[in-house]
Amino acid sequence: MAPALVLGPTVAAHASATAVPAAAKCNVEVDSVGKYHVWGVGFPAGTTVTYSGSTSGSVPIDKSGRFDLGGLTGSKYTVKTTDGKTTVTCTAVHH
Repeated sequence: MAPALVLGPTVAAHASATAVPAAAKCNVEVDSVGKYHVWGVGFPAGTTVTYSGSTSGSVPIDKSGRFDLGGLTGSKYTVKTTDGKTTVTCTAVHH
C-alpha cells in the first residue's frame, strides 16, 4: 500500500501541470505580396492584446487563444496583454 500512496500525489501533480496553458508566443513572416503577417498563440481567450512596431493597434484574441493580422508593414513587433502581465517580442519566421 505504501507505494500506491507515494504515486498518488505524483500523478496528481503531473495532471495539474499539463492543465497549464502554453506560453504565449508571436511570429511575424512576409506574405506573398511583400506585406507582413503577424500571428500569435497562447494568449488569454476572449481578451485583447495591443501590438506595436512599424504600425500599432489592438486585436481581439479568439476563444482558442489566437490572433492573426495581415497586410502590415515592418517586421519587428511586440505584443502585450491589456493587463500588462505578458509582453512577447514576435519572432521572424522564414519559409
